[in-house]
Amino acid sequence: MTAAPDDTLPDADYVLVGSRVALGLDGGFAVAVPTRLRLLASAGARDPLQLSVDGASPEVHAAQRQAFVDAGLLERTASARNLFDDIVADPSWLFAAGEPAEDGAREPGVEYREVTSPSCGPIVSLPVFRDDPTWHLSDAAIIAHAPSGERVLRGFRSLYAAWLTHLAEERRTAAGDPERMLVVIFESRQIGEAMTEWDDPRVRLVHTVHNSHLPAPHDDPDAPVTGMWQRWLSTVDRYDAVLFPTAAQRDEVAERFGDPGTFHVVPNTIELGTEPPAAASRDPRRVVMLNRLAPQKRVDLAIRAWARVAAALPDARLDVYGDGPLREELQGLIEELSLAASVTLHGATADRDAIFDRAALFATSTAFEGQGLSIAEALARGLPVVSTDVRYGPREAVGDAGILVPPADVDALAEAVIALLQDDARRAELSSRARAAAAAFTADAVRPALVAALRSAVERPSRRTRGSSHPG
Repeated sequence: MTAAPDDTLPDADYVLVGSRVALGLDGGFAVAVPTRLRLLASAGARDPLQLSVDGASPEVHAAQRQAFVDAGLLERTASARNLFDDIVADPSWLFAAGEPAEDGAREPGVEYREVTSPSCGPIVSLPVFRDDPTWHLSDAAIIAHAPSGERVLRGFRSLYAAWLTHLAEERRTAAGDPERMLVVIFESRQIGEAMTEWDDPRVRLVHTVHNSHLPAPHDDPDAPVTGMWQRWLSTVDRYDAVLFPTAAQRDEVAERFGDPGTFHVVPNTIELGTEPPAAASRDPRRVVMLNRLAPQKRVDLAIRAWARVAAALPDARLDVYGDGPLREELQGLIEELSLAASVTLHGATADRDAIFDRAALFATSTAFEGQGLSIAEALARGLPVVSTDVRYGPREAVGDAGILVPPADVDALAEAVIALLQDDARRAELSSRARAAAAAFTADAVRPALVAALRSAVERPSRRTRGSSHPG
């Protein structure tokens, strides 16, 4: 392998893998993944790929890829690929990966669905597991319909490994290097969890973390961890690197579950952008929120707090941007509290910076986070922040450029907002610190940590290769 400077990634191929990565459907995750792809490219990765394994149609995937390009999140549509699009386009690699099928290869009692090609009919039959959170760990037969006869792959883990191996071999052939390393960065726990036995010595597996692992109410680091998080945490020693977005979560997971020497802090990044407008051009009574209207974000707490804010400052306005399943319920709460004149649910927006530049303050009443990237985005526009002090992210992002209040404390949230809206000098002071706080999340600031994490993964033996000195 060719050596690389300390600030450049080792010479290898890099792919990011998510179950589904779709703008408008997957919230901040759908921004964080392509942003990480760009960070990889800026650190020297050659044509890194954003991969997905969801089963939507090729037409849907094509539209999603174009949406990323239109939003400036991907440079070209070829930077994103989907498992089932590749199967339909050329299933030869899938057929080669399967073993000859015996009679009765299909799993008894399991429903199957077929992936078809307009030109040649059924290509592969996939087992369907409804309401089974461990579907990705099953060895139920996947049936590939090769021209020479049916072939079998055992479970989705075999399907994923076959596809990733196919992509790696494409790159190795193009580079003329049969030993070229493939670095797979999992953005989805289910996919990563399924691949922990993949022991190709030319592969390194890296896993990212996107949210809090703690159960509700998400504030006790010693609370029992169950379900998917429990399973995933039991696999952390199988990855060659694990990337946490915050130091707080990294430290608490390490203290409780142990650090196998592979834990790194690599936040998601933002663009700092141009200098924000002066305070004089902002509406001194306008507060803005930007988040999904989903249970995690607890927008209801902010609306309840706003009843106190509106009573103290009748000319204050709360603009909530974002959409989600709770929109109707939240609108009902606004009407119930007689706040329609001062609280508006605007829906999704493509004008984030313009919205931030009009406001005096950014607020979030979230119940938990992985990082809370919108806080850094607001700070980059010079907005002071009032946030609930939840695990994980707000404390590390806000720093001295805002106010943290106890989680779920409606009164404290209202008091903080009122105090800042009434104190122009204090807001100006916090605003002057905001850009410096946001700068910690730029690509230039985060790139060294990403390079160090991936370099450590590549330069050490795989943690899954038989005979490795690593545990597990």
